[in-house]
Amino acid sequence: MKEKFGVLPSGEEASLYTISCGFLTAVVTDYGATLVKLMVPDKNGVPADVVLGYDHVDGYRTGSAYLGATVGRNANRIGGAAFELNGRTITLSKNDNGNNLHSGPDGYSYRMWKVLSHTDSSISFTLISPNGDQGFPGEARIRVTYTLQADGLEIVYDASCNQDTVFNMTNHTYFNLAGHDHPEAAMDQILTLPGRYFNPDDAENIPTGEQRRVDGTPMDFRSPKPIGQDLHADYEPLHLQNGYDHNFEVYTNPCAILSDPESGRTLAISTDCPGIQLYSGNFLDTTGKGGVHYGKNSGVALETQFAPDSLHHPDWPQPVTPAGTVYHSRTFYKLSW
Repeated sequence: MKEKFGVLPSGEEASLYTISCGFLTAVVTDYGATLVKLMVPDKNGVPADVVLGYDHVDGYRTGSAYLGATVGRNANRIGGAAFELNGRTITLSKNDNGNNLHSGPDGYSYRMWKVLSHTDSSISFTLISPNGDQGFPGEARIRVTYTLQADGLEIVYDASCNQDTVFNMTNHTYFNLAGHDHPEAAMDQILTLPGRYFNPDDAENIPTGEQRRVDGTPMDFRSPKPIGQDLHADYEPLHLQNGYDHNFEVYTNPCAILSDPESGRTLAISTDCPGIQLYSGNFLDTTGKGGVHYGKNSGVALETQFAPDSLHHPDWPQPVTPAGTVYHSRTFYKLSW
């Protein structure tokens, strides 16, 4: 099903597309290839929308929280908004304290994507990113595919470029399994992260280069606990970022399990990425769907990715895709209730 979602200042019209399978329904838009709604039943069979979002395209156009967004070419931060590739310096826009966040102010989440295919349970969007776009080398052809299965949502990224370039795509959905309209319950969600290590950041949210054990710290989610349990602990990495905003290693799959005890909903994330960013919505402050105010800690983002600033740490897995080869990444959000 296709519906109108609003007109952009350019005169282009954004649309909503509904896909469904079994008891699950998702709604996505061609503006930013963005996930707008995800309807999941609770233990009594009553569905609720479990992702934060907006009722109109203008919310996504003017918002800065990347609700449900497809992020690329590079997700997260690059220190100094520059890096070396093949012996030359690649300079990007500085849009985050002198650094580059989510590839810059003109990110893929603020663009119209073309619908490549649309079935009852799947939709593919495509985007051509020209040479020099956002500062990155090469003309890139990118495809993002959302597919609903009876037990969850799959997001697949495929991209290629005519020059060596960076691909590190992710989805920036904020989840609240109690329902997007219950922001007070977001930090009561139970989280498990099997990762043994996380990356501490400096005051500008750039990894220091350390891979620190989670043992004995508030970052230890290897046993299930509410996200908010240690959110305000006296621990420097939490103070510096005003909460959780850190990359964890993907040690095993599922790499994250999120659950809401009241509704019975559970989300288990599996990925081929080397890292996952836990972000507790530390700076959320916007009015979302149905007039609901999403304030601080109203949802949690779990972004599968290469580690932030990995381009400055050559011993870490690197997000460089050689010319003529295909970047392919898959993340599956398994849902149960």
